[in-house]
Amino acid sequence: MAGHGARGRSGGRPTLEEVAARAGVGRGTVSRVINGSPRVSDATRAAVEAAVAELGYVPNTAARALAANRTDAIALVVPEPETRFFAEPYFSDMLKGVGAELSETEMQLLLIFAGSDRERRRLAQYLAAHRVDGVLLVSVHADDPLPDMLSQLEIPAVISGPRSAAETLASVDSDNFGGARSAVEHLLSRGRRSIAHITGRLDVYGAQRRVDGYRAALRHAGHEVDEQLIEAGDFTEEGGRRAMAELLRRRPDLDAVFAGSDVTAAGARQVLREAGRRIPDDVALVGYDDSAIARHMEPPLTSVRQPIEEMGRAMIDLLLNEIADRRPAASRGLDRHQVVLATELVERASS
Repeated sequence: MAGHGARGRSGGRPTLEEVAARAGVGRGTVSRVINGSPRVSDATRAAVEAAVAELGYVPNTAARALAANRTDAIALVVPEPETRFFAEPYFSDMLKGVGAELSETEMQLLLIFAGSDRERRRLAQYLAAHRVDGVLLVSVHADDPLPDMLSQLEIPAVISGPRSAAETLASVDSDNFGGARSAVEHLLSRGRRSIAHITGRLDVYGAQRRVDGYRAALRHAGHEVDEQLIEAGDFTEEGGRRAMAELLRRRPDLDAVFAGSDVTAAGARQVLREAGRRIPDDVALVGYDDSAIARHMEPPLTSVRQPIEEMGRAMIDLLLNEIADRRPAASRGLDRHQVVLATELVERASS
C-alpha cells in the first residue's frame, strides 16, 4: 500500500538504499536521477521516480551539498554602509533581480554589508571558511580589496560593473558610456549649450565611463569641453546639492545639468529651486537610473534607464555557470565573462 511506503523498513525516513531496492537499480543510479544527471535512460528514471513517490523519499540536501563540497548558498556582498543601501533605489532593484532569478533554484541568498574595515575582516574570515558557493559583489570601487581576495580564495564571483577596462573577474554592467552620451545629445537637441555634469564617485569605473560619454557627445557636436562645468559628486543627494551649489557659483550661466544618478539629480533640483532657477525653463535636468525617484519628482525627471533588475538576473546566471565550472578561468581558455546591457533615455518634463 502506498500509505505504508512513507516509512522505510527501519520505521524511520526512507533511505537511498531502500529506493534503489524498490526500483531494482543501484544506489548510484538513484543518486544520478535525484541530481538530474542525463546519463540515465527514460525507463530507469521513471522506475526511480516511482519508487521515490511510493516510499515518500525526501533527499537529504544538506548531505548532498556536503558530499559535493557545496553549501547551496550565495552571498550578495555590498561594500557600502547600510544607510546607502536602503536609501538608493539601485540596490533594491538589483536585489529584486537577483532574488527573482535565484528563486528558480534551491540556492539561499545571504546579504552581507562590508562598508567598514571591521566588516571586511569579518567577511574575509567567513569566506575563507568556504561557507558560500559564490559571491555577487555590488558597488565596487577601484581600490576595493574584495575582488582580489575572492580570486585568491578561488571563490566563484561576479561583480556589478568592472573595476577597469582590464577587469579579470566576471562582471555585468550597463552601457554607461552610451547612456551618458544619449543624455547629453538629448540636451543638445533641445538647444542647451552650457551643459554641466555632476559625476558619480570617480573611483567607480561606471562613473568614469559616464564622464567619457559626456565628453564624447559634446566633442561630436563640435563643442569644447569646459572643465568648469564638470563637478565631482558621489551618487548621493547631499553630493548633488554640494556639486550644484559649486557649479552655480562657478558658472551661473549654465542652462542644463546631467546628473550621475537620479538621487544626485534630486539634490541638484533642490539647489536650483532655492536659487530661483526654473526647471526646465532656465535649467534642463537629466538623471541616471530611471528609478521611482525620477517618476515622482516635480517636474518628472528625464533619466537614463539602466536595466538594473535584468543586471541582477544576469549576474546570477553568470555566477551559477562559474560555480558549475570551478576551474580557474585561464584553464578554461577564458580571460573573463563581461556582459554589458543596453541603456535607454526616458524623456520627461524636466528637459
